[in-house]
Amino acid sequence: MSAETEALNDQIKQSVALLRRHLDWDVAIERLAELNNRVEDPDLWNDAEAAQKLMRERTLLANQVEGVQKLEGEVRDTLELVELAEMEGDGDVVAEGVQALRALAEEAKRRETESLLSGEADGNDCYLEVNAGAGGTEAQDWAEMLLRMYTRWAEQHGYKVTMMESSEGEQAGLKSATIQVSGPNAYGWLKTEAGVHRLVRISPFDAAARRQTSFASVWVYPVIDDSIEIDINEADLRVDTFRASGAGGQHVNKTESAIRITHIPTGIVVACQTDRSQHRNRATAMAMLKARMYEQELQRREAAAAQTEAAKTDIGWGHQIRSYVLAPYQLVKDLRTNVEKTNPGAVLDGDLDDFMAAALAAQVGATRSEASAQAQ
Repeated sequence: MSAETEALNDQIKQSVALLRRHLDWDVAIERLAELNNRVEDPDLWNDAEAAQKLMRERTLLANQVEGVQKLEGEVRDTLELVELAEMEGDGDVVAEGVQALRALAEEAKRRETESLLSGEADGNDCYLEVNAGAGGTEAQDWAEMLLRMYTRWAEQHGYKVTMMESSEGEQAGLKSATIQVSGPNAYGWLKTEAGVHRLVRISPFDAAARRQTSFASVWVYPVIDDSIEIDINEADLRVDTFRASGAGGQHVNKTESAIRITHIPTGIVVACQTDRSQHRNRATAMAMLKARMYEQELQRREAAAAQTEAAKTDIGWGHQIRSYVLAPYQLVKDLRTNVEKTNPGAVLDGDLDDFMAAALAAQVGATRSEASAQAQ
């Protein structure tokens, strides 16, 4: 085989080895067989909620296991084709085989990155909260642009987006807003976006057309189910009611159905105005509060595991993760991974996959280094 063919084969082998390790291969195979058997049980759908949860787990695990098996089979077949073509001196077939191996190496790398979405809550839906920074109308307009960017990304990936609450700016934009993003691994992907986002542009609100810098913060936390218990003391809560803003007809203008809950010990604040019923809004807000507290615990564990506060601030408040420059030049740069794009319009329209993948790939690199160290 040529040097390139051997290098591609080695690269794919390394990715597959890490995929198997992340999946805990033998355990994954046994679990998939168990789930397949349970699916055949005619009594499964007597409990629809439990059945749906089981089916989601089975689908996810089957995609992971069968994806690795298919990848290994295609690599094996392609290598055999390349070796045979080399023996027969068929350069065209060799070139096609090498091109196929390049594509398989990219597929292996993508699956390797996705395999990192195995954290405790990575597979969950999530809440994404955007808050305008200091700067009045400029920052509030930037917050609305960010919210649209994440909504577009979610829609492009087939995720459902539900507006939970929003607070409009005085002249334009949003002071804050929270959406729920529902779909496979929504939290696992979007958690990489938490932090402070910086915009540089010619202000559309400045008659002198001066360049302005604006900041907005993004916070992401997973939706949790009843299997995760979060104890909250009612005495630690301050509950406020207020009139919902935005569209909604006369009901919105006449009743204080929106709910804001403050958890006094931690300072966490959540709000919900999606429903006409104050009671249902309160229940949803409580679920959001539990999710925020759970996410806080996940971050605490990550910080403790890394034994450094820096690991936490990468996804926390007050840490700038990305700059979006619209003037005097066009550039979006992630300050954690150095990934750059020179088409800010596409990024603001939801083209975020490369940034998210790079953040996860950084973890792949750390895992690979650890694996190499252990092998030695």
